[in-house]
Amino acid sequence: MSRFLWVVPPLAGHVNPAAGIADELVARGHEVAWSGTETMLRPLLGPEARIFGTGNRAFRAMGGHGLASLRSLWEGFVVPYAKFTLKPLDAVVREFRPDALLVDQHTPAGALVAHRHGLPWASLAPGALELGRPYRALPQVEGWMTGLLEGLWQRAALPAAEFTDPRFSPHLVVATTGRPLLGDLPEAPHHALVGPVLTERPADPAFPWERLDPDRRTVLVTMGTMSDAVGADFLHRTVRALAEDGEGVQAVIAAHRGAVPAALPDNVLVVERAPVLELLAKGAVDAVLCHGGMNTVVESLAHGVPLLIAPIRNDQPFVAQRVAEAGAGLRVPFARVTPAVIAERLRQLLGDASHRTAAELIGRQLLAGGGAVTAADRMEALVTGSPPAA
Repeated sequence: MSRFLWVVPPLAGHVNPAAGIADELVARGHEVAWSGTETMLRPLLGPEARIFGTGNRAFRAMGGHGLASLRSLWEGFVVPYAKFTLKPLDAVVREFRPDALLVDQHTPAGALVAHRHGLPWASLAPGALELGRPYRALPQVEGWMTGLLEGLWQRAALPAAEFTDPRFSPHLVVATTGRPLLGDLPEAPHHALVGPVLTERPADPAFPWERLDPDRRTVLVTMGTMSDAVGADFLHRTVRALAEDGEGVQAVIAAHRGAVPAALPDNVLVVERAPVLELLAKGAVDAVLCHGGMNTVVESLAHGVPLLIAPIRNDQPFVAQRVAEAGAGLRVPFARVTPAVIAERLRQLLGDASHRTAAELIGRQLLAGGGAVTAADRMEALVTGSPPAA
């Protein structure tokens, strides 16, 4: 039996795939503990999970688009969260004494602590661009990010000569995606493209299943955990678009109630958190409208559900383009798309069976990555130092 420590940010889209890998390792007899914000982790992981809390603190939500959103992500979340958790994480490692760590790329403090204690660690890549040097064509941006990471390295009192980019483990990078969504991005031997992780998640007894009309086509709308600050206007436009086609389409919108209009049409249901995998697995969703976050995209495609993507930032435009080129969905501009265009694109997505056919094809290719089983194999090999089973 090995002991693994999971280091993740307080973001559901990052926690869910990590939880699936943890479940597979636990089923094999290993022990997995979590570190992070317990008030957020506990509802997602259930009462049995072992969680080492690293404290609660609110961090500034992301805003803007393009490079402005990148600055907001790093200066408003990644760096301050790393500083906040560095000392508690060191105490967690000393107490739990893991054999290896799985570290989300948005929680670099986990990699710093692993390096300090001489422990093997794997990176968990939450998106496509995190598999390479996404800003190599923009040296000033890349230099700025490197400076932030070197500052964290120095804060951790690690030798400057040993600096390693904490986003990229030299041992193993686990990515819940696959080649169909990566285009010509480079791939290294220590990259494990495992595809979607589709393991059971804690049920949500509060979800109003009785509100779903089986005679209507259903659109799931989700714009991501960290899009609240910029997503409200888009959701308002989406609600107006859905109101135009109230007879044949219903929508489940996963968002804070304050992010949508006070008066909703009868065909729109708003919930704080949607049981996405359960909805997809039950065949209750005919299309997904989202921001292009990798987790939402691969889970939808794995169930053969086409997507309408309104990318906001980071790798989302890249992923949206791959989906559109493959015919598995359509793309609209997040900031300026009108309700009329959203309504028209949804009708096109739902009315043209070729989009579902393409989604099913890509889904099969993604599932061939092995999901949680392959990821667990690679984590076991990380501890033993032996190559993973073929």
